[in-house]
Parts: sequence; C-alpha cells; structure tokens
Amino acid sequence: MRALLADTAVLIPALNEEEALPAVLRALPRDRLQVVVVVDNDSTDRTASVARAEGVVVVREAERGYGAACLAGIARLSALKKRPRAVVFVDADHPEDAARIPLLLGPLCRGADLVLGVRAGPAGKTGNLRLHARLGNRTVLALSRLLFGRRFRDLPPFRAVRFPALDRLAMDDRNWGWTLQMQVRAARLGLSVAEVDVPHRPRSLGRSKISGRLGMSVRVGAKMVATLLRERVKAPEAGSYRRGPPAPPPSPGGK
Repeated sequence: MRALLADTAVLIPALNEEEALPAVLRALPRDRLQVVVVVDNDSTDRTASVARAEGVVVVREAERGYGAACLAGIARLSALKKRPRAVVFVDADHPEDAARIPLLLGPLCRGADLVLGVRAGPAGKTGNLRLHARLGNRTVLALSRLLFGRRFRDLPPFRAVRFPALDRLAMDDRNWGWTLQMQVRAARLGLSVAEVDVPHRPRSLGRSKISGRLGMSVRVGAKMVATLLRERVKAPEAGSYRRGPPAPPPSPGGK
C-alpha cells in the first residue's frame, strides 16, 4: 500500500470551489502521494490561487466540462518524467473522500484495474443525493446493464484507476458522460472493476452543480443516455480503444 501510495496522483477538477477546496487539499495524505493536480475549469473565483497557496500543481482548462478538466489533468500527468502508477479522482468539495484514498488503493493493490467509491447512505440509498438524482442514477445504471451486461451500483466521481488501464480506455468524453464512459469501457475491455462502499454526506460548502438542481440533473441524464448509445456502437480494437486526435496541452499554472 505504501509503495502504491507514493506512486499515486490525485486529480481534482474544480469549478468555483475557493471555499471548499482548502479543506479537501488539507485532508489528503500529501506527504505520501506522488503529486496532487487541481484543474481549474475556468473558475470565476479564486479557485486557482487558493490551490496554488496550498502548494499543489494547478492546471487551467478553459473549456468547461468535467471530462475536459479530467483530460487536462491526465495530460499533465502523462508529461511527468515519472508517470504515476495510479490516479485517484476526488471531488473538490468532499474532504472526507480525500481522507479515504487508502480505501480505494487497497483493491488496486490486490489486482483491480478500476475501483469505484460507491456513495453509501442509509436504507440502501445512493448516499445523500436528492431524489431526482437518485432516480436518474438508477435509470442510467439499469440501461447500462441492459446494453452492456454489467451491473454497477453507482456512477461515483470518487474513483481510482491504474494508469496503464486508463491508457487503454482512451477516454474522450469532455463533460457529464465521463464517469459512465470509463465504467462502460472498462467493462467491455474485461478490466477488473471493484466497488467499495464509501459513506457519503452532502457537499461541505455550497450547492452541487449537478444534483442540486432538477433542470441540470435532467440535462446530465440526457447526456448519459447519449453516451450509452454512442458507446454501444463503438467497439474496442485489439484490447483497447482507439485514441482520438491529441488534446491541446493544458495551460501552465502553479508548479
């Protein structure tokens, strides 16, 4: 576990999270990690300067979108002299997840390629998501099982993946289909996927940009259905997905 932790990168996409981000960064076991990268996704507040003040690597991605931010962070990690063995994706507003990174690395040490931090809550609910978000989550997961024959319990943003597996997935979704695309592609490639229950609480500060609003949840749900249909007709070749044209390099920032 210690050896893997020392070769693990944490990637945090962040959009207007100046209030919540410091607590997340301080909850990370940063002295034992290889690197922490915060991707400022065109924030209009002090997200980038707050992250720099905490001493982490900051990358700017001007195109707003969760997937676009993740891809910019991965591009920075790929350019390191020593690429990490694993990447953990952490939300910018959940310090409790930041402190639970070892929970996800355990299954990786035992051979998993991808580990999902399933949002666990009371009475079988998916964490503290609002009712409309839970219903949308269940619908997308049911369609995913119907189309791809793989049952997942959640589409959590808190997850860990081996870097070689991430390469094989050739991720290219630039917004809300990111988490779903990763899971579907992992299933189709026959990668080992583990699910770990992670107690889930409401975000520490502010309001969720997706599940906090019904209209946004509907838009995200529609995007995920479109992602399922697109992935259904796109098959991997020779044990991996075909990588598209290279993304532009991320804007420099931080260190």
